[in-house]
Amino acid sequence: MAQGDTSISICNQALLLLGDESITSFTDGTSASQACSIMYDLVKNSTLGIFSWSFTVAKVELARSTSTPASEWTYEYILPSDMLTGVPRAVRTSAAANSPLVRNYEINQSTSGLSVLMTNETDVFIDYQKAVPEAQMPPYFITLMVYQMAWHLAETITDQTTKSEYWRSIALGTASENFRGGWLRQAMSMDSSGTPPSVISDYLLTDIR
Repeated sequence: MAQGDTSISICNQALLLLGDESITSFTDGTSASQACSIMYDLVKNSTLGIFSWSFTVAKVELARSTSTPASEWTYEYILPSDMLTGVPRAVRTSAAANSPLVRNYEINQSTSGLSVLMTNETDVFIDYQKAVPEAQMPPYFITLMVYQMAWHLAETITDQTTKSEYWRSIALGTASENFRGGWLRQAMSMDSSGTPPSVISDYLLTDIR
């Protein structure tokens, strides 16, 4: 894991690549710190959710809600608050190895506003991607985060769209690669060593910009 890395150190590495001064916090009064404070969590969560990174995968038994779904389902189970994508990677009725997958369920909101999984199953176990702190991120992911922040900060810091395009290509590759190249491809390859292959979902920040 990348011991000692923080949101500030990641932003400062990105700012260094862009030729700007370091910040001391997200509230130190500089224009760079303001830009970092606005962009960092969005970039972090989107980058964590772009791929089934091995260091984000968790398994848990869901707690059944005391509420009864106002729908065709019999039970509702409260989803973890640290879930990244809002959708489990797998749903099972047992923690046993190779237990069968549950196909009949629905992700919705309870009457209290919590995210829940609704089903007729009496026991529910899920695999899911969770948010993790920077200290639990491996070095290859920290590097990806630095390049991602350099991309998203570039136009604001340098006032040059070409700088933004350059750092996007370093982070994600080119449009001809469907933005699945660059350091992202290297990071996925390192992360997948010894684990089954995973499929990348659409990258929302690319779509919005």
